[in-house]
Amino acid sequence: MALYSYFCSVRAAPCRLNNVYPEVTVRTFTPKPADIEREWFEVDADGAVLGRVASEVASILRGKHKPIFAPHVDTGDHVIVVNASKVAMPSGKADKKLYYRHSGYPGGLTSRNYTELLVTRPDEALRRAVKGMLPKGPLGRSMLRKLKVYAGPTHPHGAQQPKALSIDPRATRTSRGA
Repeated sequence: MALYSYFCSVRAAPCRLNNVYPEVTVRTFTPKPADIEREWFEVDADGAVLGRVASEVASILRGKHKPIFAPHVDTGDHVIVVNASKVAMPSGKADKKLYYRHSGYPGGLTSRNYTELLVTRPDEALRRAVKGMLPKGPLGRSMLRKLKVYAGPTHPHGAQQPKALSIDPRATRTSRGA
């Protein structure tokens, strides 16, 4: 105990033993709704790896690329993903990766692999991958509503004038083009 009080007396910071604390308040930054400016980005997922696309899209949806990012506020942008049916999966993983659903009844668990899901609902695989990378709860659901996934190369959001967002699987950062 004497050693602890010695270090407390040597340091410039106040000591817990003396019960002297500075009057410092650390405030959490909360962006106001007027501060949040939402943009629209378009991602072409043709030939890109599923997980790499999903992680970049989730980061944009959360707003982590903005200086006003706060983990408890939805500051992200809208993302449109086209060519979701052409997303690549690492070798041999398409047959091994399973997607589960449960009907709510006993014994109601059904599973499909990635190739079956790609045939029936090609956009659902990417949507589920992004959903798993977002926060759980109401905040994550509001972020997921800003994701628009389309299996083909066209989308009906041309009026929003989305900016092209190129995702290179070998690069470490995204490049936002105008």
